[in-house]
Amino acid sequence: MFADLRGRTVLVVGGGTVALRKAAALLEAGARVRVGAPELAPALAAWVAEGRIEHVPGPFVAQWLDGAWLAIAATDDAGVNRAVAEAGEARRVWVNVVDDVEASSFHVPARVVRGPVQIAISSGGGVPMLSRHLRETLETQLDESLGALAQLLSRERERIRKHYPELGARRRFFDRVLSGPIPSLLRQGRGEQAQRAFGAALVESDPAAAQTGSVALVGAGPGDPGLLTLRGLRVLNEADVILHDRLVSPQVLQLARRDAELIDVGKPLAGTLSPANHHSTQERIHDLMLEHARAGKRVVRLKGGDPFVFGRGGEELEVLRDHGIAFEVVPGITAALACGAYAGIPLTHREHAQSLRLVTAHLKDANDGLDWRALAQEKQTLAVYMGVSGLDVLRDKLIEHGRAASTPFALIENGSRPEQRVVTGTLAELAERAQSHRVQSPALLIVGEVAALAERLHWFGEAPLTEMPAPVPAESYAVAA
Repeated sequence: MFADLRGRTVLVVGGGTVALRKAAALLEAGARVRVGAPELAPALAAWVAEGRIEHVPGPFVAQWLDGAWLAIAATDDAGVNRAVAEAGEARRVWVNVVDDVEASSFHVPARVVRGPVQIAISSGGGVPMLSRHLRETLETQLDESLGALAQLLSRERERIRKHYPELGARRRFFDRVLSGPIPSLLRQGRGEQAQRAFGAALVESDPAAAQTGSVALVGAGPGDPGLLTLRGLRVLNEADVILHDRLVSPQVLQLARRDAELIDVGKPLAGTLSPANHHSTQERIHDLMLEHARAGKRVVRLKGGDPFVFGRGGEELEVLRDHGIAFEVVPGITAALACGAYAGIPLTHREHAQSLRLVTAHLKDANDGLDWRALAQEKQTLAVYMGVSGLDVLRDKLIEHGRAASTPFALIENGSRPEQRVVTGTLAELAERAQSHRVQSPALLIVGEVAALAERLHWFGEAPLTEMPAPVPAESYAVAA
C-alpha cells in the first residue's frame, strides 16, 4: 500500500517488540502514531515521554479507532487482534493483523527504499519470507544513488514538462538522461556536475544527438562470484560491452547482462609473448575501450582481482582521461586477500607478522630490480603474484639475503574456486614441492610464519598438501607462469 500518512492518525494495538517495529515505520512515514496497550516496552514509553507518539492505556476498546485512518494489531493475543479487525471492518478502517492473513484487510509489503523511490513486494501475506528474499535481491541491484536521481528529477519536474510538453519527446528526454552520465555522476557524489549535466541535457536541441559512453574498471576478484562487490554486480548488469581478462572466472561472466557483448582481451601466459607483442595487446585493449565508448556504449573493463593491484588499471585510466571518456573504478578483492582467507591464512598476525608486502615478479634472471634485503626480513608476510615460474630463483634470493630456509610457505592454486589446492612446506623445498604437485597458474605464493597456519585453520576445499608426492619425471611437467 502506498498511502500518504503524513499527519494522519494510525493506531497500533500492542506494546511489545512487534508494535515498536511497526510504530517506527509509521513515524518514518510521518504518521501520527497512537499506541494502545496496558503496558509499553521501554523504547515506546520513551517515545511517549518525548511526545513522539500518543499512548492509550488499558485493554482494547473499539473507540480507540475513532479518527484513525489505518490500524495495526500487533499483540500476542489472537482474540484481541481479531477484535481489532472486526472493529475496523465495522468502522471502515483498514486493519493489518500481524501474522494473520485472513483477518487482515491490508498487508504491509517488503520494501526497497531509495529516497523517494520505493519498491513494494507482496505475496498477499501468504509467503512473507519469499517477499523478504526478493527484497534482499533487489537491494543488491539498485544503487543508493537512485534516491538522489529521483530527487533531482522531482525538483526539475516542472522545467521538464515546460521544455517537453509532448509526451513522446518527454519520454525520449528521460531515456537520454537515464542512460547518460547523470546517474554515474550522482553515484560518484558529484551532485553539482550532475545538475549542470541535467541543465545541458534539458536544452539539448537535438534529442537524437549521439551520446558518449563510459568505461568502468571493475575488479572481478579471484574467481568466486560471491566475492564480486554489489557495485560490481550492478555495473555488469548495466554493461553493453565487457572486455574481460583471462583470469576472470566463467561464473563471474555469467552474472553479466545476457545481451552484453563479451570480448576476451586476456593476455597469453607469460613467456609466450615478446614485450612488443604484449604492448600491442594492451594497445588493443585501449583501442576497444575508446571505440565502444565513443559509440555511446557502457563499457566494463573486467579485470581479475583488483584493477589497481598489479593490473594496468592506472594506464587504462590515463588513456580514458586523455581522450575525454568518463570513467569510474569498482575495486575488487585482490588475490592476496582472497587466497589467504580461503586457505585459512591470516596475512597479519600479532605473534607472527606485523607487515605485509605484495610483490610481483617473473623471475628469470638476477636483474629483477627487487629489494631482496627488505623482502627477506622476518616478521612479515610476502604475497607473491607470479604464477609458479621462477620459484627456485625466488627461494635462493630470499635465503641468500637472510630469510631462514625453514620459513613456511603456502602455494595456493585457483584460490577461492571449487578446484582450489594448497601446497605447504618450507622455503628450502618450495620449487621441488610445486613441481612435484604440478601446481599450475593461477597461483599465489605466501611466504612467512603465517603460512603454517593453513594446516590448522583451513576451511575451504581439501586440506593442504603437506607431503611430497611420488617423484615425477622432470620432462613430464611443464611450468606455467
